[in-house]
Amino acid sequence: MTDHLPAQGILPAPDTPDTPVTPVAPDTPAIQDRPVTELARLLRSRALTSTDLVTACLDRIAAVDPVVRAVLAVDDTALAQARAADHRHAAGRALSPLDGIPVLLKDNIDTAELAGTAGSRLLAGTPPDRDAEVVARLRAAGAVILGKTNLTEWGNFRSTRSIEGWSAVGGQTRNPYDPEHSPWGSSAGSAAAVAAGMAPLALGTETDGSLVCPAGVCGVAAIKPAPGTLPSTGVVPISVVQDTIGPLASRLADAALCLAVLSGNPLPLAPASPESVRVGLWHVKGMSPDAQDIAERAAARLRGAGAVVVPVELTLPRDMLVDGLDALCAEFRPSLERYLSSRRDAPATLDEVITANREDPGELALFGQELFELCAALTDEDRALAPDLRRRSRKRARDLLATALADHGVDVLMAATSGPAWRVDDGPDPFTRTSSSLPALAGHPNIAVPAGFVGELPVGLSLFGPPDLATLLPYALLAERCCGERRTPAVLRGLSLR
Repeated sequence: MTDHLPAQGILPAPDTPDTPVTPVAPDTPAIQDRPVTELARLLRSRALTSTDLVTACLDRIAAVDPVVRAVLAVDDTALAQARAADHRHAAGRALSPLDGIPVLLKDNIDTAELAGTAGSRLLAGTPPDRDAEVVARLRAAGAVILGKTNLTEWGNFRSTRSIEGWSAVGGQTRNPYDPEHSPWGSSAGSAAAVAAGMAPLALGTETDGSLVCPAGVCGVAAIKPAPGTLPSTGVVPISVVQDTIGPLASRLADAALCLAVLSGNPLPLAPASPESVRVGLWHVKGMSPDAQDIAERAAARLRGAGAVVVPVELTLPRDMLVDGLDALCAEFRPSLERYLSSRRDAPATLDEVITANREDPGELALFGQELFELCAALTDEDRALAPDLRRRSRKRARDLLATALADHGVDVLMAATSGPAWRVDDGPDPFTRTSSSLPALAGHPNIAVPAGFVGELPVGLSLFGPPDLATLLPYALLAERCCGERRTPAVLRGLSLR
């Protein structure tokens, strides 16, 4: 649907004579770190130009990305896109609240003639011929496509021992709060870039945890919408059934605004009233005690604001998890090969990808491709079981969520997203517990917001349970307002910010 236009009713109100606008000079410190709603107002009033905003983002990338390594490619047309946005604003014809706002895209989301690698050197030759549908919507909204971000190669589905935030194309992305630590993945570059102020918005993708986990350890907000909220055509898949595209931003309201424009569905941008909210606090078994402590402190802050917070016990049935993984493996090959059929000068089948990886010493230098090989070995009969496995796993997850909400009389579940980031080295990452699998298997939205720090490392909170995002979002905005501790990332300290 390349002719998608933003929905009515989500543009900020025009400036009035009672709302004076202070012009923003090009050298104003950290202009790209301001809220997107404020940037949209400044652009619309011409107190700020998109050209200056994009230039500030490019300068930040040049200053910080040699350390963070979040950006795989910068779009050479970004300044031309910004100038076009400035012309629209000068004529009073802004296309949406995103008109002139720079956005970075995870490099498994196709952009015509720009990168499109999924982190693999097998796709690094000829870029995609056309934009993914979600990118077409960004362009229709006037957003500036700033560039592409690094990711865990193939969305972290090549190996059970892969390294989060590493790809053969981009190397290792690092955490802006401590570059010796991981940014998680697979949307590592998008989360790290937003945390370091390289762009006010980024898009990533998630199958299970790939948006909320990097957001949590990089200290930013992310929305994982239900699958199908945004179109997945033109996105390198793991499963077209469970994959979803979502926004990351420093502030949850900015991510929500981006999703509202791209989906065409207005979203509430005001927090819920705490006096009317009941929250179920879930401590995931085996998660880092430091993360559990931060979740308890968040619960205390919510109680202090007037909300009711009660403990919730949840156990994820092993057969539900096994069914979900078996469905994912069965869905992978047809999903991937359907995508590969759209790419020139690329392997056409999963078997060809496996063979090409074996012939490229750089691809398999750090870890193997046993998940690819497992999926390739499945028979047609195995893959035919996928729909039933998916339905069974999804129903179990949804029933578990609905029962937890009803039995405890709560509106929403809250849990630490994960523990803090681990140190990066060349070995396999540690096994780390998260709270992402239950909403992922249910196909429900999940929202991550910053919550606190373990030393200098961020930890996030995840909120989920309600099946529709419009119901969930006010609870997450409340949690962010009460619990969202912020600090300047280490890579920005001492930098002359702009």
